[in-house]
Amino acid sequence: MKGGHQSFNVLLSIFFSVIFLVVVSWMLKILYSLWWKPKSLERYLKTQGIYGPPYKFMYGNMKDMMELCQKVRSKPIGLTHDIMRRVNPLFHQSMIDYGKVFLNWLGTTPQLVVMDQKLIKEILTNKYGDFLKMEITPSLKLLSTGMVVYDGDKWAKHRRLIKPAFHVEKLKLMLPAFATCCDELINKWEKMVSSTGSCELDVEPELKILAGSVISLAAFGTSFKEGHRIIELQMEQSQLFLREYQIRKSIISRLFPSKESKRRVEIYEEVRRLLKEIIEKREKSAGTNNDDLLGSLLESSRNEENKYSNSNTLTMEDVMEECKMFFFGGQETVSDTLTWTMIVLCMHPSWQEQAREEVSQVLGNRKPSFDDLSNMKLMTLILYEVLRLYPPAPLFRRTRERTKLGKFCLPANMQIMVPLIFVHRDTDQMGDDANEFNPERFSEGISRASKDQISWFPFGWGHRSCIGQHFTFLEIKMALATILQHFSFELSPSYTHAPSIITTLRPQGGAQIILHKL
Repeated sequence: MKGGHQSFNVLLSIFFSVIFLVVVSWMLKILYSLWWKPKSLERYLKTQGIYGPPYKFMYGNMKDMMELCQKVRSKPIGLTHDIMRRVNPLFHQSMIDYGKVFLNWLGTTPQLVVMDQKLIKEILTNKYGDFLKMEITPSLKLLSTGMVVYDGDKWAKHRRLIKPAFHVEKLKLMLPAFATCCDELINKWEKMVSSTGSCELDVEPELKILAGSVISLAAFGTSFKEGHRIIELQMEQSQLFLREYQIRKSIISRLFPSKESKRRVEIYEEVRRLLKEIIEKREKSAGTNNDDLLGSLLESSRNEENKYSNSNTLTMEDVMEECKMFFFGGQETVSDTLTWTMIVLCMHPSWQEQAREEVSQVLGNRKPSFDDLSNMKLMTLILYEVLRLYPPAPLFRRTRERTKLGKFCLPANMQIMVPLIFVHRDTDQMGDDANEFNPERFSEGISRASKDQISWFPFGWGHRSCIGQHFTFLEIKMALATILQHFSFELSPSYTHAPSIITTLRPQGGAQIILHKL
């Protein structure tokens, strides 16, 4: 008996020793990933002259960033275009403290924030694949993948197959759909002002509906009702993704799935179901239209079974991912830019009148043609300047492996962010009036608007520039020209100037504008 007890005690001692070693090993790994590794990397980058707000245990700079953003969002600013300290107060202070290149921490993940034009040019024009798009994580897959986040051969294949859908001749065929959606908006607004000749409304949701209608009808040949639900779900998905991205390095968020995580999966499944219905409806219809984006995507996917033509086909999964991205991105960019353009033209009524005069001279009372929109030079300058001051979103890249950037040597898989709202306002490049609205700075072209030709790039730059930018400009010009034909507009006294990054740069409290019938 005694020997049995001794054996049991030995086994129990070994068991607890193993448990102890496992726990200690686990704790050391956690300590390594949450403290030692980030601090070591912080020291390494400091030796190269890269500084930034100090890393804080587990959360990095995220808590500070969110607290500062909540503080500045509690009150609006005056009618100024100097909005950097409100949109991202941590970056604004870091730029003052550390210069145009500094280190930020997304939890335990290092992020290099780059505002130096020479380094930006090196990143965006690199042809060796050293700087990749966002990592395709399980979380990102729930939102959308598609060409926007692909790299290498897969990106090249998708771009080659999708590019014909945005050819000039295809865009011309989409104009009637643009005009139909714009007419619906104008008719709605005319009814609202019919009794008094003017009315106040928040144009932001109105322009979101317009952009959603256009992307639904022109790019996918479906009704706004069908497309709106997908856009609505993708908007919710993007907000959930952003929140998860901000807290993704929390141990709790990794170990225990939240209600938001479950909701993200539900949205993913519902969007797929809705897209399948649209695709099946298109495939069953006689005389399928290949002139829009969906038609071009489906035309490629039909040869999917041909093993000899894989380089010239997209799978149905590819088609669905591209649709998700264009439904969301196509609406956001257009509606945000149109909203800020109306706000800015209210802030600068003389430019609004000049734009209206140009529309009147080019169009009179008729609907614009493709050539008409191309001939609206002043409107182009205005849109360039609005996109300079209010770009929709920053650019993101990451290093594939240990990579040289200028004089720096960056570790593999390091996040890189280019905050356009800061870069576009660089006084060294744009001059002392960088925070002022001056469309004439683009009168001799984009490359001459600044000292360095890569100081304006809301749609990216080089071979990775946005494939849909001509579609976007055409849609925005059509909408703005139609609005200027029928209305003048001014800011409502209830409008508060509060630009904020939500998923994109938007007016926090909406865009309250008073419309006047012409």
